[in-house]
Amino acid sequence: MDVSDRAISRIARKVSKFTNKAMRRQGVGPAEFDLVQTVRCHPGLTQAELCRFLEIDKGAAARQIANLCAKGFLRREPNPHDRRSLLLYATQKAEELKNSKAHLEELFYEWLFEPLGEEEKQALARTLSLLGERCREEWRAGFPHVRERLEEEQLPAQPGGEP
Repeated sequence: MDVSDRAISRIARKVSKFTNKAMRRQGVGPAEFDLVQTVRCHPGLTQAELCRFLEIDKGAAARQIANLCAKGFLRREPNPHDRRSLLLYATQKAEELKNSKAHLEELFYEWLFEPLGEEEKQALARTLSLLGERCREEWRAGFPHVRERLEEEQLPAQPGGEP
């Protein structure tokens, strides 16, 4: 039973909708932002590597990369090891974009938590920190516990109701 009633997911989706709308006003959609962030975190990727990393179509990636270069968020440089490919790098404008999104999210959460008293805010922060660390540990391990639960759900029922 999910005692949170997926409230964390619903809140995160609303924050995401707000930030995506605000980011579009800056000229970048959610898919483009993901692409920029990937290049920021992995400077010097080729377009082919980026496609594999994000699991996106080569044609779509080529269009997005061209648009992001034209908008000044990415730059291409010749690959010294393969003259047929170019390496992708984020620009200063991309760094500012990341900071802009973080700022928008921060503003939303500040507004959201205004009705809470200081003790409630601190208790919520401690709880979220604990849940965040548990989530990170599970992610780093490859989700073994959650996968195990999923597999248990998918076991065929045996006669008598026992798996």
